[in-house]
Amino acid sequence: MNSAEKHAAILKSTAKRLGFDYCGIAKAGFLEEEAPRLEEWLSRNYNGQMGYLANHFDKRLDPTQLVEGAKTVVSLIYNYYPEQKLPESSESIKLAKYAYGEDYHFVIREKLNEFLEILREEIGEIDGRGFVDSAPVMERQWAQKAGLGWLGKNSLLLNREMGSFFFLAELIIDLEATPDSPLTKDYCGTCTACIDACPTDAIAQAGVVDGSRCISYLTIELKDAIPTEFQNKMENWVFGCDICQDVCPWNRFSKAHHEPKFSPSDSLQEISRSEWKEITEETFRKVFKKSALKRTKFAGLKRNIEFLNAKSAATPTDEGKKTEF
Repeated sequence: MNSAEKHAAILKSTAKRLGFDYCGIAKAGFLEEEAPRLEEWLSRNYNGQMGYLANHFDKRLDPTQLVEGAKTVVSLIYNYYPEQKLPESSESIKLAKYAYGEDYHFVIREKLNEFLEILREEIGEIDGRGFVDSAPVMERQWAQKAGLGWLGKNSLLLNREMGSFFFLAELIIDLEATPDSPLTKDYCGTCTACIDACPTDAIAQAGVVDGSRCISYLTIELKDAIPTEFQNKMENWVFGCDICQDVCPWNRFSKAHHEPKFSPSDSLQEISRSEWKEITEETFRKVFKKSALKRTKFAGLKRNIEFLNAKSAATPTDEGKKTEF
């Protein structure tokens, strides 16, 4: 076994030790095939108000500009599928499953820092950085290149053993390691479940999402008022959206995560429908102290709830009365 093979073995064993479900390795370099796709996506303004996605174009495509001398991109999968979902019905509000527990950025960042420490202890001085949805890294493309899955029609990475309810993270390091083979087959076939189910028609074409129409964007990234064209189309989502994942046949393989920090708090599970409607900033800070919901802030969450309530108030019930959120 040569040094590159030994390094790959250490990377994979360390990933397993730290609780990552999968670890894939790719050689760092310029993502030539992605450049025109990214340029086209941006030219169509599919990034909406997410101006940051147009920044650092070259860095987004070339990890060696993020870590000088980078030789390897290590892609990691960390499961967040909950053992039990929050109550869902036609009447209840909905949160994306990834936001049930503590903010994943902090949970996984801690693991990435530990990962680098272990590598330096076992191998020696290594220069590198860990990333978890925190820098211009095309994480799904690198994960596919590292053999961890393929990009579905909803543009998410799909894994044959666990679907798509997982976080992606990366280590970009100046360590030579034997790369894995890219996954080149598309296992979605003729299935269009995600396209058909999206209530806002956000999937412009297979593999291409108009981010400006996505419910996740509308409830989190959009800072202005939600456009009225999406009235009656939000399906009670107030933070993120799981529709395209929930209907994906590959997610029948999802299994519950083993990360206590991702489990919903008692206070979150106990919020009643009326409390959501009348939520105060004090309650928001208490319940979502360590949550990813802090990204939308209290004002953003209130806006989302009020938008849904306006929808409900304007929609007649079968009895000809008005419903209220």
